[in-house]
Amino acid sequence: MKSPRLGTSVAALVALDLGICLLVASEFLPASVLPRMAADLGVSEGTAGLAVAATAIAGAVTAPSIAMVLPKADRRLVLVGLLLVAAVSDLAVALAPGFLVVLLSRLILGVAIAGYWSFAFVAGVHALPGRERLVSTSLSVGVSVATIVAVPLASIGADTAGWRVVFGVAAAFTLVSLVFLVLVFPPVPAHPSAGLTMMRSALRNPLLIAGLVMIVLGVLGNFVAYPYIRLAIMRVAPGDSAWLLFAWGLGGLLGNLTAGALATRLRLASAVAPLLLAVSLAVTAYAAGVPVLAAGVIVWGLAFSMMPVVTQLWVATAEREHTESAMSLQVTAFQTAITVGSAVGGAFVDDHGVAATLVLGAVCALLSGIGFAVLRPS
Repeated sequence: MKSPRLGTSVAALVALDLGICLLVASEFLPASVLPRMAADLGVSEGTAGLAVAATAIAGAVTAPSIAMVLPKADRRLVLVGLLLVAAVSDLAVALAPGFLVVLLSRLILGVAIAGYWSFAFVAGVHALPGRERLVSTSLSVGVSVATIVAVPLASIGADTAGWRVVFGVAAAFTLVSLVFLVLVFPPVPAHPSAGLTMMRSALRNPLLIAGLVMIVLGVLGNFVAYPYIRLAIMRVAPGDSAWLLFAWGLGGLLGNLTAGALATRLRLASAVAPLLLAVSLAVTAYAAGVPVLAAGVIVWGLAFSMMPVVTQLWVATAEREHTESAMSLQVTAFQTAITVGSAVGGAFVDDHGVAATLVLGAVCALLSGIGFAVLRPS
């Protein structure tokens, strides 16, 4: 029988995962509802894709600074506050009269996502001491649940009830996760050196900085293409969007488990993930039929979903003494890449089409894989 302490710790981890699941679902919702959102707001599909970029811009700026603003705050209270901010953002998008309000609301969501990601790993390890691999894999499983369940359902919901209803439902579920976190998660005191001192120490680590550059390249490769995944699917199989998005998410779940299994071989795992991503993007770009397209989409989901797990453990290994700051820099790397990738992808998809956009992403991912093959995480 599980001890009460273990049962409480598992419940805390589930609550943490539910929060990240809903935040990531909210971040990726524009990709699921893109055609209808663009038509309703009177903008091009490339412009509507900037709703993803807006979220990432705020995240890139706030991830390394939020711990400096709140150096001594209980990390549980910070996580709760960030979920509340995300719920307000989703509700604002649901009620937005125009695209400008959508962009501003998505900026607010970026603050919530970046802060939550920055603190979630350290808070999870506090609840389950010595279980870093479990915490990292579990958080990424929460991401996969978002892509397996929320993203395809959002696509269906946008076609049936409307994209605004989808964002309203996301706001309601985020409030539920907030209450759950309050009920089961233990207090998490801040590290004594949290804030500017810890960040300065982390930034003096050249290995960490090199790894962050590779993370930017790999994530850039994905997000040049991901906001337009539905357009890529519709080019070959216009009636199969929902189940192929589900397949992408299923591949993501397999990627989480694969990354967890390879976590003890970080150099291999960190190189394999972006290299697989490069291959899958190229296959998806030039797929001539549904079977090949499905294979490309599934491997795409698998490859990208390996990256949060392996890179989180990679930076934690490269910077063991200042993990909270290393996590925030990893988030900054992710969000910077999402920002640049979405903007570049938007320009490419409007000017050159979906296939060229996916090929550009494949090149970025290839460079990331080569870089990680050279670097040693410790």
